[in-house]
Amino acid sequence: MSKPFLPQWVPSAPYPERLEPLGSPFDRFGAQVRGVVLRQWMARRRRWKALVEAVAVQGVSIGQVDDATLGALAEEVGIRLRREGFREELVARAFALVREAADRNVGERHFDVQLVGGWILLQGLVAEMETGEGKTLTATLAAATAALAGIPVHIITVNDYLVARDAEWMGPIYRALRLNVGVIVHGMDPTARSAAYACDVTYCTNKEIVFDYLRDRLLLGRRTGRVHLQLDRLAGARARAGRLLLRGLHYGIVDEADSVLVDEARTPLIISGGDHHSRMGERAIYEAALSLAGRLEPGRDYLVQERERGIHLTEAGEVRVGDLTHDLGGVWAGRLRREELVRQALTAQHLFERDQHYLVHEGKVQIIDEYTGRLMADRSWERGLHQLIEVKEGVPVTQQRVPLARISYQRFFRRYLRLAGMTGTAREVAGELASVYGLAVVSVPTNRPLIRRNLGDRVYPSVTAKWDPVVERIRGLHQSGRPVLVGTRFVGTSEDLSRRLTAAGLPHQVLNARQDQEEAEIIAQAGQSGRITVATNMAGRGTDIRLAPGVAELGGLHVIATERHEARRIDRQLFGRCGRQGDPGSYEAMVSLEDELIKTHGGKGWRWLAAKVAGSGFPVPGWVRRFFFWRVQRTAERLYSRTRRDLLKHDTYLETALAFSGRGE
Repeated sequence: MSKPFLPQWVPSAPYPERLEPLGSPFDRFGAQVRGVVLRQWMARRRRWKALVEAVAVQGVSIGQVDDATLGALAEEVGIRLRREGFREELVARAFALVREAADRNVGERHFDVQLVGGWILLQGLVAEMETGEGKTLTATLAAATAALAGIPVHIITVNDYLVARDAEWMGPIYRALRLNVGVIVHGMDPTARSAAYACDVTYCTNKEIVFDYLRDRLLLGRRTGRVHLQLDRLAGARARAGRLLLRGLHYGIVDEADSVLVDEARTPLIISGGDHHSRMGERAIYEAALSLAGRLEPGRDYLVQERERGIHLTEAGEVRVGDLTHDLGGVWAGRLRREELVRQALTAQHLFERDQHYLVHEGKVQIIDEYTGRLMADRSWERGLHQLIEVKEGVPVTQQRVPLARISYQRFFRRYLRLAGMTGTAREVAGELASVYGLAVVSVPTNRPLIRRNLGDRVYPSVTAKWDPVVERIRGLHQSGRPVLVGTRFVGTSEDLSRRLTAAGLPHQVLNARQDQEEAEIIAQAGQSGRITVATNMAGRGTDIRLAPGVAELGGLHVIATERHEARRIDRQLFGRCGRQGDPGSYEAMVSLEDELIKTHGGKGWRWLAAKVAGSGFPVPGWVRRFFFWRVQRTAERLYSRTRRDLLKHDTYLETALAFSGRGE
C-alpha cells in the first residue's frame, strides 16, 4: 500500500507554488541517486501487475453502470481521494472509471501498459513510452485522477495544434467524469485565459503558461503574501482582465518532456514592454550599424563563433570600429554602445538566415521556433537584433522592447508542487532531468512488439550530391505505393526539395511554418498509399500518422531524414513517426558531410577529415560513418547541456539579486 501524498498538494496559499529549488551540487547529486533508486523500484513488474489486475477487477462492476451513474461514481471517488489520499485501491478505481469513460466516449480503451504509464505520471515521474504508444490517452489517467481529488492540472505540450487537438479529442472523457476542460492557445484575451485556467484540467503550451505566469508576477510585484492574494480574489480578480490568470502551480504533466524541459531550456523567456525613451528605434542607426559591419574584414576584425552562435570582435576590430565612428557622435560616441551595435549587426548578417531562423511574412520578420518548426508571431529578439534583421530585410522597423520580467524553464517548472512528464526519448537525458528537476525516468514496455526497421545511413560527400539520390529514393517508394515522410530541418530546405520533387513530376505535400494552418489535414493524409510529405520539425513530435487500409501490407510508412539534428533524441522522434503500435515501417538517413550539423559542430579537425573522406572517392565503412555522426552529435549535446547549466546558474543569480533588491522576477 503506497503512502498517500495528497496532503502535500492541498493548496496552502491562494497562489501555491514550490519555492525550494534544488540548490547545491550535493542536492543535485542526491537527486540523481534518488532518480536511479526510484527508477529501479518503480520498474518492478510485480507492482505493475498488481495495479493492472486491480483496475481490471474494479472495471467489471463499473462497466455495467449507465453514463449518469458513471459520473456519480466519479464524484464519489473524488470525495474519497480528497479525504484518504492516493491509496492504490482508490487510484485503481479512478483509473477504471477513466478507462470506461474513454471506451464509451472516444472509442479508445487504455491498454495495460498505458495504465502503468498513468500510474508513473501520478507518482511525479517521467514515463518514457515509445512513440505511438498513446501518451495523449495515458495522460488522462493521471490528470483525471488528480482533478477528481480537487487538484488543478496543467497538461503542457509543445504547440497550439497539439493543445487544441488533444483537448478536443480527450475532452469527452473528462466531461463524462463531470470534470471541465480548458484550452490555452495563442491570441486569447485575459478573460478567456483566466476562465481556462479555472477549469479542472487545462491544456496549454509551455510558452503560453510561462508567459502567463510572468504576467501574474508582474501584476503581483511584491504583493505575494497571503493577505494581498486573498484581497485580490475578493475583489473579483479572476473574473476581469488585467488580474491574475493562474491559480498557482499545482500539478503539471509535461508532454514531450525532453523537448520542453531540456531542448527548449537553453534560453530564458522574457516578457517585454515598449521602450518609449530609447533612440535605438531610429532606423538610421540600424542602417549605419549594418553598413559599418559590412566594412569589417572577417578573420581580422571579427570571428564568427558558429557553435556558440556569437560574434567576437578582435582588438583590431574594436580599433577599426572606433576609427569608423569617430566623427558620427551620438550613440556612436560610447565605446561599449557602438561595439554592441556592430556586434549585433554582424550577428544579424552572419548567424541569422531567412527561411531558416525566421520568415518574412505579411511585411514582418517572424521567428521560427527551431524545435517545433512553427512561427512565433509575437516573439522578438532582444537588444536591437530584431530591428537589425528588419532593416536587413527591408521591412518596417518595430519599436525596441525592454525586458520587464524573465525566467528560465528550469526555474519555472521546478516551482510546480508536483511535476511529471512523458516522452518517447528520455533515457539520454535522465541524469539532467534528475539533477535539475528531481525527476526520475521510468521506461514503459510497448503494447505490441516493435517491427520498425532501420535501413541505416547513406552519406554523401556534399549537399549537392545528396539531393538527386533523395529524389530517386522517394520516386521508388512512391511507385511501390508506400507513403513517405521526408524530414528537413529548415523551411528553405523543405521548399528546395519541394521544387526538385515538382520538377521530377512527383506529387507531394509540404508542411512547414508557411503551411501551419493546414497541418491537421496534411498529417491526416500522410499515411495514404503513395503519399509524399515533406516536413520540418512540425511533423517530428506528437503527430500520429495513421496508415490507410492496405498500406501495412506494402511495408507501412517510410521515413527519410535528410539531415541529422544536434540531439540524437530528435532524430529518434522523427523516425518514431513510422512503425507505431506494431505497424510495419522503416526509416533511413540520407545526409552529407556538408550538412549544418557538421559545419557548426564538427570542429576544424572533423571538417578536415570529412573533406578528405569526401574527396577520396573510396567507400566508407558503415561503422565509421555512424561513429563520425555520433561524435559530432555528442559534441553538440554536451555544448547545449553546458549552455543550459550556465543559464540556470545565471538565472538563479539574477533571482537572488532581484530578491535582495526587493524586485520581482
